[in-house]
Amino acid sequence: MNAQTPSIPTAADVDAAAERLKGVAVRTPLVFSPILSELTGGRIFIKPETLQRTGSFKFRGAYNRMVQIAPEQRAAGVVACSSGNHAQGVAAAAKLLGMPAIIVMPNDAPALKRARTIALGAEVVGYDRVTEDRDAIAAAIAARNGAILVPPYDDPHVIAGQGTVGREIVEDLVALGLDLDVVSANASGGGLMAGISLAVKARFPNAQPIVAEPADFDDHARSFVSGVRERNAAPSGSFCDALLAPTPGAITFEVNRLLTGGAVSASDAEVAAAVAFAFLELKLVVEPGGAVALAALLQGRIAAKDKTVVIVLSGGNVEPETYLACLKTL
Repeated sequence: MNAQTPSIPTAADVDAAAERLKGVAVRTPLVFSPILSELTGGRIFIKPETLQRTGSFKFRGAYNRMVQIAPEQRAAGVVACSSGNHAQGVAAAAKLLGMPAIIVMPNDAPALKRARTIALGAEVVGYDRVTEDRDAIAAAIAARNGAILVPPYDDPHVIAGQGTVGREIVEDLVALGLDLDVVSANASGGGLMAGISLAVKARFPNAQPIVAEPADFDDHARSFVSGVRERNAAPSGSFCDALLAPTPGAITFEVNRLLTGGAVSASDAEVAAAVAFAFLELKLVVEPGGAVALAALLQGRIAAKDKTVVIVLSGGNVEPETYLACLKTL
C-alpha cells in the first residue's frame, strides 16, 4: 500500500476523524465477556456498536465524511446507497448538519430500517437489487441536484471514521495493560474492517484482524486468495441484509488485503444462534449482519485460546419478526 496515494487512508486520518467525532459519536465501551472467555479459553472482549447513534457503527463514517463538506455546498444535500444502516447514519448526520439527504435503498430492505431513515428526515428512493443499478440511480440524483455522494464504504473519509472503532479498542486495551491478538468485525464492502485494521496495526503490529462474512457472500475470503476483487454470485439470499455488497470496495480491498489476517464465515443458522446467544448471555440486541463475527467465534473458526480477542458487534437494527425467529433457536 502506498501511503502517499491520496485515496488510501492512514492511521493519522483515523486520529483526525476521532477529533471530529468527539462529543458527537458515542464512545462505545469495550466489554470483557466471562462467558465467551470460558467457552473459548481466551480473553474475549466485545465492542457493542449496537449502542452507537442509529444502532450501528455507520454513523461514524457518515459524519466524518459529511462534516467536511463546505458550508456553502451543504444546501444541495447528500445522496447515499444503503440497505439501512448507512442510510440511518447518513440521515442522522444530515439532520445534525442541517442538510437534506436522499437515500437509494433496495425495495427488500427491512421495513424498520426504512422507517427509521425516513423518521430522521431523509427521502428514500427504492430500487430492485436484481434489475437496477443503485450506483447509477444515486449518481443521476446527485447530478440533478448538485448533491454530494456519500459512499457506504469505499471512501477514505468514511473508512477513517469507521476506524475510530479500532482506535477506541486500542486505547481501552492499552489502559488495561493488554496487547491485542485478534480483532474480528463483520464485512460487507469492507470499510469497517479497513478502518479498524489501520488503527489497530498502528499500535499492535502483530495483531490479526479477521473479516467475518455470511456464508455464500464470502467475497473477501475469495478475493484474498485470488488477489483480485471477486464478486458474489447473487445479490441477495442471506438474512444478513447489512452484509450483501456485491464485491469488496476498491480502496477497502487495498487496505484489507495487506493488513488483515484472513476471513471467516458463518451460515444463517449459525448467525441466528449467535443473535440468540447475544440476547441470552450478553443481554444485547444484535442484528444478523452484526453477529457474524460472534457466530464464527462460537463455531470455533476464530482461534482464541490463550489470546486476547475483540469481537465487534456492528449493528442492532433488526426487524422484530427476524429477531423472534432467531430467539426460537434457543
